[in-house]
Amino acid sequence: MFYRGKYDSAYHLKGEFVLYGLYAAVLFLMNRTYDLYSIGYRKVTDLIGSSFLAQVVTNGIIWVVSLLMFMKCTNPLPFMALCIVQLIIDVIWSIFIKKVYNSDHLNKKTVVVYEDDEDLERLGEIRRLRSEFDIQKYVRNPKDYKTLEKELEGYEAIVVSGIHATLRNGIVKYCIEKDIPGYFAPHVGDIIMQGSHHMQNFSVPIMNVQRAVLVTEYQVLKRLFDICVSLVALILTSPISLITAIVIKLYDGGPVFYKQVRLTEDRRKFKIIKFRSMRVDAEKDGIARLSTGANDSRITPVGQFIRACRIDELPQLWNILKGDMSIVGPRPERPEIAEQYEKDMPAFGLRLQVKAGLTGYAQVYGKYNTNPYDKLEMDLMYINRMSIVEDLRLMFATVRILFMPESTEGVRTGQITAKAQKGNKRETLNSGILDKVI
Repeated sequence: MFYRGKYDSAYHLKGEFVLYGLYAAVLFLMNRTYDLYSIGYRKVTDLIGSSFLAQVVTNGIIWVVSLLMFMKCTNPLPFMALCIVQLIIDVIWSIFIKKVYNSDHLNKKTVVVYEDDEDLERLGEIRRLRSEFDIQKYVRNPKDYKTLEKELEGYEAIVVSGIHATLRNGIVKYCIEKDIPGYFAPHVGDIIMQGSHHMQNFSVPIMNVQRAVLVTEYQVLKRLFDICVSLVALILTSPISLITAIVIKLYDGGPVFYKQVRLTEDRRKFKIIKFRSMRVDAEKDGIARLSTGANDSRITPVGQFIRACRIDELPQLWNILKGDMSIVGPRPERPEIAEQYEKDMPAFGLRLQVKAGLTGYAQVYGKYNTNPYDKLEMDLMYINRMSIVEDLRLMFATVRILFMPESTEGVRTGQITAKAQKGNKRETLNSGILDKVI
C-alpha cells in the first residue's frame, strides 16, 4: 500500500494481490526457517529475535521484487519504518504467546536415562529447558529393561542418550504403549537408516542403504545455484572485502589471505581461502589445532572482529566459484584433524560423500566447538535431505547465526580438536536401529 499509484493502472489491483500473496508466502517460509512454530522450546528473546529476523528478510525480498516490478529504485524508508513497527509488535506478541503457551502446557515430569557423563553432557541444552521439562530423576547406565521399566513409571516424558539399543527399543515401545513423548539422542546408524530406501519387492521389508546418489538435475541446479549466489555475493560484499584487506595489511603488514589445506568430496584436497585472523606465526610449531575462541592469544584484534561478523569467511566464495566447495554442505575439515576424528569415529568419513560447504546443518544448528560426533550426525541429516529447497532454507537460516555470538565459541584451552578428551563410544554403527528391533 506504500506504493499505490506506481503500478501500471491496468494491473493495479492484480499487482497488489500478487505482492500481498507473495509477502504472506515468504513470511510463512521464513517463520519455518527460523523455527518460529516451536514455541515451547524457545525463550522469549529467541522468539523476538527470530520473528524480527524473519520479517526483515521477508521485507528485503519483497523490496527487491518491487524493484523488479516498478523497474526503478523504490524508496526503502517505508520498509524500514515497517520493520520498526514489526519489532514492537514482535516484542508484545512473543511475551503474550509464551505466557499463553506456558499456562496451557505445564512442564512435564521427566526422567533422563543415560549411560555416562558424556551422554549427560550431550543433553545439556535439553536439561536447561525448565519451562518444558521438569526433570525429577536421572537413571544412569541401566542394566536390564525390567528394572528400567519400574524406574519409568509415573513420568510424563522420557529423555534418552547413549544406552544400548535393546534398552532403547524397550523405551520406544513403552512410550508408544503409555502414549507419552520420548526424546532420543540418535546414533549414526539411526540417521543412515533414515536415509535408506524401502524395497517391497520381496516377502520381507528390505531397506536399501547406499552412498548418497545425486540425480543429474539436482547436480546441475546446485552448481548453477552455487555460481549465481557466489558471484552476486562477491559483487555485493566487495566493498567490505576491500576494507578488510586494507585493515589487515595495515595492522601487522602480514599477508591478507590465509590458505589452508582442507578435505572435500571423496577426500579430495584443496586450499581454502580466508581472510587472515591470526598472527602470521600462529602455527609455528606445525601442529594443527582449533581456536580456543575469544581468549586465543593467536587471534589479532582485527581477527576478533572479522570472526565475530563472519567476514573472514567471504574469500571462500572464490572456492565455491572454482568448484571446490558448495554454498551448502558439510564444513571442510583439515586432513590432520579429520584423521584424529576418524581414529575414534571411522564413520566421520561419511561426510565426504558430498562436496564441502560454506554453510550447512552443522554450521547453522551447531557451534564451532560442537562435538564432532554431533556434527557428523547433522551433516548426515543434510545428506539424507539434499535438495534445492533445503539448500535455500539453510542459506536463509545462516543469517540467524550472525547474531549468535555463542556460535563462534572455541574449544577449551589445551584442546587441539573439538573431540572430547575420551573416545566416543557412540560411533559404532551397530548401536542404533541396525542392532535389534522391538
